[in-house]
Amino acid sequence: MVSRHRIGLLLLASVFSSSAWALEFRSILSDRTVMYDTPSLRGKKLYLASRYYPVEVIVSLEHFAKVRDVAGELAWVEKKRLSEKRMVLVNVSLADVRQAADENAALVFQAERNVALELLEYTNTGWLKVRHPDGATGFVRISQVWGT
Repeated sequence: MVSRHRIGLLLLASVFSSSAWALEFRSILSDRTVMYDTPSLRGKKLYLASRYYPVEVIVSLEHFAKVRDVAGELAWVEKKRLSEKRMVLVNVSLADVRQAADENAALVFQAERNVALELLEYTNTGWLKVRHPDGATGFVRISQVWGT
C-alpha cells in the first residue's frame, strides 16, 4: 500500500517535471543597459550591464524581466534590452578553449575570467562550442563558464 505522503510526493514530481525547471538564459543587447531594483523605469538604478553580459530570466512580465547574474544578484531589466543571443561568461581565472571537445586537443585560445563567449553548441560530453568576440571558435569545459 502506498502512503498518502508518497502519493503527494509523486503528484508534486509530476507537476514539477524537468521541463518546468528549464532555465532561460538571455544576454544584454547593448552597452550601458540599466538594471533596476523594481520593474519600472522609476525604480532605483542598481548598475549598468555591458553588451553580451549573460543573465538568467527568473520572472517575465510584459515589459520587464527579473534576471539573475553570474554573482547571483537579482535585478529588473527592460525586456527590449535583452537579446536571444546565448552567451556564457568565463568563471575561472583562465579557460582553455580547444580545437575539439577533448582535453588533449590543440589549444585554440585562452579566455580570462569575465570574458563573454557566444554559445554555439552543446555537446553531450561536458564541453560547449563557443566563439570569442574576435571570431575564434573552439570547445570549452562547461565547468569553466556560467550561463548554461
